[in-house]
Amino acid sequence: MQFQDYYDTLDIDRSASGPEIQKAYRRLARKYHPDLNRDDSEAESRFKQIGEAYEVLGDDGKRKRYDQYGAAWNQARQSGSSPPGFENFNFDMGGSQGGAQSFDFGASGFSPFFEKLFGQQGRPHWNRQRGAANPNDSFSARKGDDREATLAVTVEDLAKGAKKKISVMDPMTHERRSLEVSVPKGVLPGQKIRLAKQGEPGSNGGPAGDLFLKIALHPGSPFALDGRTVTLSLPITPAEAALGETVAVPTLDGKIEIKVPAGSSSGRKIRLRDKGLPDPKGKNGDLIVELKIVVPDTLTDDELSAYQRLAEVTSSRPRDR
Repeated sequence: MQFQDYYDTLDIDRSASGPEIQKAYRRLARKYHPDLNRDDSEAESRFKQIGEAYEVLGDDGKRKRYDQYGAAWNQARQSGSSPPGFENFNFDMGGSQGGAQSFDFGASGFSPFFEKLFGQQGRPHWNRQRGAANPNDSFSARKGDDREATLAVTVEDLAKGAKKKISVMDPMTHERRSLEVSVPKGVLPGQKIRLAKQGEPGSNGGPAGDLFLKIALHPGSPFALDGRTVTLSLPITPAEAALGETVAVPTLDGKIEIKVPAGSSSGRKIRLRDKGLPDPKGKNGDLIVELKIVVPDTLTDDELSAYQRLAEVTSSRPRDR
């Protein structure tokens, strides 16, 4: 049974502190992670050795047992047999509680040396009663924490779908890299897009967490949303409001022409059916155009005369209604 020098595996002194052990593990785990070394056939084996070393040295109780009996194993590594006095010895690390049976994960990746030194009870186990990994088992591979960020998009992006480039921190190398994100057609603000394995790194060989991008509307868009109903404020002139006029209106599908009814006031709303945001089944919401009468900041002489004449001949006053 070949001796495993966990201190050499993590490239640390035997007097290393807990934080030093953790720092060394994280550095080496990132370096040899299989996802970052797809062309290196030995990376996965090295990654498992690093994880096994950390499982022992990162736990005070297991490290103490290893320091106590490791020397004996080192003496016997050339003989291929158990150390003197340990032929039938199994170090009991404590079993499952509450009547729950445990069984081997199968592909735990722990070496025969680990198995002999710590016994079956030292290996990862699964709680049959709950059907989930035992949270007290420090040997279990654990998924990293999820992260969340905001992705600003326009209403047009939501209506048609879009490709967006974002910059993220790689969970393994901690370097920034660019990713292309697909914004699904019809998604709503507040909903999230999941990017698998772009969250925090896992522990003990577990996968990285996920990155969730929360959809938000980009500021400055002429459109607003009320569910799947798109709203738009349309500026018109006093003459267009009073006399009625055909005007161009921007929509999610491009500009179209609509008729402003004569005698329209600011705040009047015109509904355009099926010009809003689509739902997952392909049915579109509506577009609500709200009229807003805008008076020019400056007037030409002709415009000033016309407004003066209009004031003279206007008999109705909206304040008197």
